Formats: sequence, structure tokens, C-alpha cells
Amino acid sequence: MANHRDKLSKAEVQSIPLNKMPVPGEDDVEFSAEEAAEAFEQNGAANATADHQSERE
Repeated sequence: MANHRDKLSKAEVQSIPLNKMPVPGEDDVEFSAEEAAEAFEQNGAANATADHQSERE
């Protein structure tokens, strides 16, 4: 680089991961009521299976 600079260019700054704009929805931790119901149904089925297994022992 013939021209020595102490400062980074705008493109260089924007390419640094910590300086990137967040992607909408990427860190979204919210979930729908349908997803919650599905999780509860799966958990309920797992608990019922565990209850039946403990009864057999």
C-alpha cells in the first residue's frame, strides 16, 4: 500500500463483524402460540411416557 494511512476506510470499518448492522429476526427469541402449544404437547407426551415407565418399575 503506497499511501500509508492511520485511519480505516468506511468499507474496512463496515467489514468488521462487530460493526455490522444486526439482521432483523436473527436473534429473535420470541415464538408463536402455536410453537408454544406444540412444545407443551411434546413435553406432556414425554412426561406421560416417563410416568408409565416409573409405574412399571
